[in-house]
Parts: sequence; C-alpha cells; structure tokens
Amino acid sequence: QRAPGKVLLDAVCNHLNLVEGDYFGLEFPDHKKITVWLDLLKPIVKQIRRPKHVVVKFVVKFFPPDHTQLQEELTRYLFALQVKQDLAQGRLTCNDTSAALLISHIVQSEIGDFDEASDREHLAKNKYIPQQDALEDKIVEFHHNHIGQTPAESDFQLLEIARRLEMYGIRLHPAKDREGTKINLAVANTGILVFQGFTKINAFNWAKVRKLSFKRKRFLIKLRPDANSSYQDTLEFLMASRDFCKSFWKICVEHHAFFRLFEEPKPKPKPVLFSRGSSFRFSGRTQKQVLDYVKEGGHKKVQFERKHSKIQSIRSLATQPTEPNSEVPKQAQPSASLPPREGA
Repeated sequence: QRAPGKVLLDAVCNHLNLVEGDYFGLEFPDHKKITVWLDLLKPIVKQIRRPKHVVVKFVVKFFPPDHTQLQEELTRYLFALQVKQDLAQGRLTCNDTSAALLISHIVQSEIGDFDEASDREHLAKNKYIPQQDALEDKIVEFHHNHIGQTPAESDFQLLEIARRLEMYGIRLHPAKDREGTKINLAVANTGILVFQGFTKINAFNWAKVRKLSFKRKRFLIKLRPDANSSYQDTLEFLMASRDFCKSFWKICVEHHAFFRLFEEPKPKPKPVLFSRGSSFRFSGRTQKQVLDYVKEGGHKKVQFERKHSKIQSIRSLATQPTEPNSEVPKQAQPSASLPPREGA
C-alpha cells in the first residue's frame, strides 16, 4: 500500500504479459464515491483509504484514433472486452444496425462459426445490450457472414466498427456552460469535446488549446488567438464540485501528454517554501514511445487464453485485414505543445 500506484499497474500488466499496458489504467471510487484514476506517482495508501472495501478496476484509459496502432493481439482483445462492457453499460451508444453488427463479431469470437440453434441459445444466455431481443434476428443474420473468421480477426473487425462511433471511448462529465445550460464534457485523443446528451455539439482540438486550468468548480479552456473564430479567448464551464473539476482536469492533462508529447514530461523542481496549485503530472510512456518500443521489437510475443471464448487463440493476427474506406479522417501524430497546469 505504501508503494506508488505505478507498482500496482505494472504488477497487473506483468501478470497479463501485457506489453502495451500504457493504454490502460486503474480506476476506483474515492471516499466521496467519485470514480477516479489511480495516480501512478502517489502512494496507494494515500489514495485508497479502505482498501478492503474498494474495488479497483483495470480498464482502457487511452483510446487511440486508429486501432491498427495496437500492435499486440492481446491488447486488441482487451480493447474488444472494453467495447463489450461499454455496450452492456450503455456508454457506447449506436443505432440498431451497428449494435447488431458489433454483437455478431463478439458472438463469432466467443462461440465460433454460425449455427442458428447455437446462436440463439447463446444469445438467450448472454445479454450484450439491454434491448437485445429485438435485434436477435439481425445479429444471427450478420453472424452468418463471419464463417471462418478467427477470434483475433473478430476483435479487429469489432474495433474497426466501434472506432467510427461517436461515443467510442467517451466518458461523459456533467457540467454547465456560462448560460447555465446542462452539457457534458469529455476528453479524447483529439482534444476536449462538448456534448448535449449523447450528441457532440463542439470540439476543441489540442492545437487550438493554449492552456487548461481549473479554479474551484470552474474548468477553463484558454484558446489560441484565431481571427476567424467567434469564441472568446477563455471558455468557462461549471462542474458539480472542485473534486469533479480537478478529476476531469487531470485526465485532460494525461490525454494531452499521452497523445501529443514525444516523451514523458520531466518533473519540475519543488519550490523551497510555498507552492500554489496542483503538482500533478503525467507519468508513463507516451503513445509515440509505446509505438517505437513495440516496432523496435523490445518484447516477446506471448500466447494467451481467451477466458470468454470457446475457441482458443491459435495464431496472432499476422496479417491484419485491409482497412475499408472511412469517412473518419486519420489523426497525424502532432508535435508537443500546451503544458497544462492548474490555475489555482
């Protein structure tokens, strides 16, 4: 418990033989029942006060813009499990056709090739979304098209569909704008997103953001000057409490560092006497460092057992399927900018 959070995360990744563990994190409810991420630099004992009564979850933290950036079959499998969970919990919303297609790939991964009797029996015992019964015929129809598809290929296709959905990898944080309108804030690999319900109404890419900060319950986005923009220099959003606000600010800092920086930011020297603001900083490899490490062969491929599948992973996805044409633009690896820090 006195060890920093990184020790626990590393232990989980080592137990799983997970090379690309930097995409994942550990989340838990704090003493105020707010779900927060385990700080990798702070001692665990200072974050989890009653460890016997707290469930710490290992989940995907950083969703890359393109799943082909995930080099390991095990990593893609864990991402597929996250998609499966988000569907079941209603976080990943989509139309009926997309939902049925996603579930059909999950079924292919779990029970193998199409057999109508087996399909319907499996769907009766496993609920992947709340209103699944209405989609059963469509799921079975789609599953018939996946004959011969391996579990690894099913994971790949599942992620190919999921990554195009607007709510893929999105965690909503309730807030209000300056007019008092209820909205939701979220952070992604591209920047800060604004939602009304489950509909995205605005986005502020990292390149447009000069500074992120928070003052008590106010989350502040300072934009870079733009003569063509109608937005004010600083956008302000009100959140439920300072703790909610700081929690969202911290995950924004981490997303910016992971996707925008080339290497982990170095710690600033501690002030001699007094300091204001948060000392929080991103800890771990950036996405670029993870990609470079895997591509340079700094690891050994390991086989693993699919706990939720009746068919085992016999081979890795050596040749990934050709990516179909997409209306979603690929994100280039941008340069480093924006050192986010707390305002007060």
